[in-house]
Amino acid sequence: MALDQSFVGRTYPPTPAYEVGREKIREFAEAIGDPNPAYTDPEAAKALGHPDVVAPPTFAFAITYKAAGLVIADPELGLDYSRVVHGDQKFSYTRPVRAGDRLTVTSTIESVKSLAGNDVLEVRGEVTDVSGEHVVTAWTKLVARAADPEQDGDA
Repeated sequence: MALDQSFVGRTYPPTPAYEVGREKIREFAEAIGDPNPAYTDPEAAKALGHPDVVAPPTFAFAITYKAAGLVIADPELGLDYSRVVHGDQKFSYTRPVRAGDRLTVTSTIESVKSLAGNDVLEVRGEVTDVSGEHVVTAWTKLVARAADPEQDGDA
């Protein structure tokens, strides 16, 4: 069953603040194999003009994906998460994510499409700090694969 187009533009409540820690940034940088010292060494980050270590650009996904969970879990939307694959991700930054940031995310359904029987859902996550300053916008594209009638016993 195709997702309801009327959900385009629906905005979900902001998430509780997520405090970005140096250790989380270090772990993320190690996990993606990026040795940039600005991610682990406060002095290296300060030499680049930052007040503390900064996170790799894709770190925001860890925060925005959790927020997109509100969309995914919306029973009215009817998304079958067991069929979902991650289709695409993009970011637009105002400034880097920094250790010590307390960030909230507001998710909005930006588009709902049906392509070759698959549902394609794009969710925009607006990330702001606790003072309301914009930090990054992240777009997450999810693809809910079409049901296989033979596998589902509908044949």
